[in-house]
Amino acid sequence: MEACNPLDDALEMTMKFRGTIATAVAIVAVTALALTGCTGGKGAASSGGQLTIAELAVPTSFDPSQAQEGFSMPYYQAVYDTLILRAPNGDLKPMLATKWSYNRDNTVLTLTLRSDVKFADGTPVNPAAVKANLENFQKGGGPQAATLAALKTVDTGTDTVTLNLSSPDPQLLISLSNAAGLIGNPKELGTPAMKTTPDGSGPYTLDPSATQTGSRYTFKKNPKYWNPSLQKYGTIVIKVITDPTATFNALRSGQVDVATINAKNVAQAKAAGLVPHVQAPDWQGLIFFDRAGKTTPAIGDVRVRQAISHAIDAKKILAKVYDGTGEPTSQIFSPSSTAFEKSLEGSYDYDPAKAKQLLSEAGLTSFTVNLPVPAAVVDPALLAILTDELKAVGITVNVVQIPAADFIAQITSGKYALTWFQLFQPSAWATVQQAVAPDALYNPQHSTDPVIAKAIETMRTGGDSEEAAQAAKTLNEFLVKQAWFDPWFRADQSYFSNKKVDVQLQVQQSIPSIYNYSPAK
Repeated sequence: MEACNPLDDALEMTMKFRGTIATAVAIVAVTALALTGCTGGKGAASSGGQLTIAELAVPTSFDPSQAQEGFSMPYYQAVYDTLILRAPNGDLKPMLATKWSYNRDNTVLTLTLRSDVKFADGTPVNPAAVKANLENFQKGGGPQAATLAALKTVDTGTDTVTLNLSSPDPQLLISLSNAAGLIGNPKELGTPAMKTTPDGSGPYTLDPSATQTGSRYTFKKNPKYWNPSLQKYGTIVIKVITDPTATFNALRSGQVDVATINAKNVAQAKAAGLVPHVQAPDWQGLIFFDRAGKTTPAIGDVRVRQAISHAIDAKKILAKVYDGTGEPTSQIFSPSSTAFEKSLEGSYDYDPAKAKQLLSEAGLTSFTVNLPVPAAVVDPALLAILTDELKAVGITVNVVQIPAADFIAQITSGKYALTWFQLFQPSAWATVQQAVAPDALYNPQHSTDPVIAKAIETMRTGGDSEEAAQAAKTLNEFLVKQAWFDPWFRADQSYFSNKKVDVQLQVQQSIPSIYNYSPAK
């Protein structure tokens, strides 16, 4: 679920900055041009002026099919419209689609489109263009392609697009307000040019002369845009800054207007008169991939996974690494989701004696496990706590430093038994799609179970029913008791702005959408 920064920043911010690593990792590591080679521009955010955003993600391609949700979305939102607009509070509003409706069994979605929108070359944004984009997104192999997994065929009418689904998808409307709903010029989809030169109908256009790939992206107001109310600034600059200290200094000095900052800089930021906007959209901890023991037999034993969970003092990590800015949890599901169950909290409190007992019951006194982490991103203090505490119960951790830009690809290849991670907490169904379903990105070994399969099918077909909500809770309880994951806490993400900018946080998203900034009144 985002100017002089590499994925170092992306991950450092998933770790230190509290961003979503999933998004952050879809980034290209760039040298820390930081504040030297990238001047901040005007910084001052006045009506029609310039907004400068410090970001920790870099788009790997501007082709809509390659869009990554989370930190990267502002790049795409600047130049592309989505079919549906998601308001800051999560409400779904018209954008390119003026209205939509499902058939009785939620397997056919019909959207009515605006008729007055064009791409820069005059090509109309019409049903044929939308169909081309949906098919390009589904088949393009991008990081979010699975969000259209249920899409079977697309039919077009005079001003309508009909999506025929193989089965109900409770998340589809939200997906169409995110990456899957981005609409680009069909003439350019899949071309090499589209990777670096976006061609959309969005509120801004990329200015190549003021853009330095991997470092600074400048977007100019689109003079022909159909909805001027979304254009709060004449220019938006996104600066990639790799280092947390450099990011904070840029914000404090006025070189950027808004930024996600390190928890350790929060007190200084407040003292400097900067404005906090805090939420906790992610959980951080471990993902156990090898639930069947294919690569590391020990991890296939639930008692070993439970032992690891009890061996780690999550509260110590939160206090020492993040200054206590977060909330311990044992669940990967958001408290706002239908799956959340308060009684499951505290399931794996720190208990090294219990960890040793579980390992003994599993017939183990010691073993070694590889732990991949994104290089130069995870705080060394965290790794020290983690390795020391696991060593204390007989588990030797071999930390594998992976270049940040390659991290997601490496951990989702199926070669690792577990990983450190920080992952976004969306709706219950979206969480299933990203981390639990057999074809989920963060389930690379395709783990499943009859309990999981039944719960997923009930959630898929049950809509907003009580039965579907109960299935989500049943699924959550299974995941916790079987220790598929070891969540430590929901980390506060400290997003700060200067007083020249009004910011609305975006529910269930790591950073605000590009439309959520405006000059302060």
